[in-house]
Amino acid sequence: MERIALAQMNSSDQLQQNLNQSKQLIEEAAALGVSLIAFPETFLFIGDRKDIASVAEEIPGKMTSIFREMAVKHNISILLGSIIEKAPESSEKFYNTSVLINQSGKIIAQYRKIHLFDIDLPHYHFFESDYYLPGSEIVCCEHEIAKIGLTICYDLRFPGLFGKLANCGAQLIFVPAAFTLETGKDHWISLLKARAIENQVYIAAPAQFGKHQGNRNTFGNSAIIDPWGSVLCQAPYKTGLICAEIDLDYLNQTRTHMPVHQHRIRKIDF
Repeated sequence: MERIALAQMNSSDQLQQNLNQSKQLIEEAAALGVSLIAFPETFLFIGDRKDIASVAEEIPGKMTSIFREMAVKHNISILLGSIIEKAPESSEKFYNTSVLINQSGKIIAQYRKIHLFDIDLPHYHFFESDYYLPGSEIVCCEHEIAKIGLTICYDLRFPGLFGKLANCGAQLIFVPAAFTLETGKDHWISLLKARAIENQVYIAAPAQFGKHQGNRNTFGNSAIIDPWGSVLCQAPYKTGLICAEIDLDYLNQTRTHMPVHQHRIRKIDF
């Protein structure tokens, strides 16, 4: 069994402040002896659209180099829940990208958010597609903890993506998020549990919480769910870490007793 930690944050538009807090959380996770720490979506910057270009960078770049050094220093894997990546094909739009760094400081996977959050409600307007491009590739990679699948926030509402990750062999799927308060209170935990149950995987969801620049308010409640749908841990409404063990023997036992994977009709794309 391997132990992982999720960082819950209330990120601002002050990159250096967010970076300093992230470093502190890595040190705390290392002191707890966990194998991996995962950060929320856009954990280094939540601010006005006009400021995004100033913090966007190529991958690898300055920020990934900092965290690669931290991974080696503390002998810990780090999931950068998402950072703002410069798009080679556009000077005006960017990618919302997760980066997985192993304990040796090597980038072993990066995932560009596929499903962009565009809503137009009477009291709330938010269009990620105004400044982000959608990714197009499903990402599942080998790691010493488990075979890991990567998603970001709004992807949670699209079970087909999680099914494809499960078909690729994913045992642990990360969902770094900045889920809105309004939708989160009704849907967040229910959706996380559903994705875990239907795919018989561990779901690990580090989240943003509280008020941010631009009239944003996020739900928090970072959580780790096991393959049976049980909530192993759930964060209170504050910055900090939650931890749980990833037990592949238990995962395999769950799949043996209820062989959903064997029964899935793989020739049909649901």
